[in-house]
Amino acid sequence: MSSTTSAPTLLDSTAWGLLSKAHTDLHTSVSPAYDEVLHEVSERIRFSGDIGKVDIGALLFWKRLRADTRWVRDLMVIDDSEVRSITAAAVTAVNDTSLELQDAATQGRAALSPLPGFVSGDALASALLTAAAPERMAVYDRRAQAGLTKLGVFLSAKRGRYGRYMEIVQNLAATAHYHGKSWTARDVDLALFWLGGQA
Repeated sequence: MSSTTSAPTLLDSTAWGLLSKAHTDLHTSVSPAYDEVLHEVSERIRFSGDIGKVDIGALLFWKRLRADTRWVRDLMVIDDSEVRSITAAAVTAVNDTSLELQDAATQGRAALSPLPGFVSGDALASALLTAAAPERMAVYDRRAQAGLTKLGVFLSAKRGRYGRYMEIVQNLAATAHYHGKSWTARDVDLALFWLGGQA
């Protein structure tokens, strides 16, 4: 299948087979307990309406990212109230059902950009947005990108990538629905993650 700037409504049978198998393989290989941190943070965000430094730290741990970095030090010296004020706008955006999914994702991602560590790159930012709207958003990382490549779906790294990624995720969830599978955005990103990690 040729590359395109957005996902097709339906993958060809070979690409769908790859994605479906990756989804099955992940669920038979990874403990459901792995996402407990994500679920707990998501519940806190649902009640508070914002994301604090403790929540960011938990998601950093969940994503297995390094914490001995300059941006983490810079974030730690900002008052938690200021962090929550910034992240509240992101939480509102991704949960705004009056917005198209791509626009909600784009606005949510942009709202996080004033924070240290969130100026560029979408891996941790997407984890925060997924925790904030677990039924709508999906996690992006290099393995998800590799998974898309294996499916023949092109996603550029230019500005606004997360919004474009969510449009693709939405289309892949529609593909799953066509094949009789009720996949959430999280199901799609997990399948992409597993597919992208395969040799």
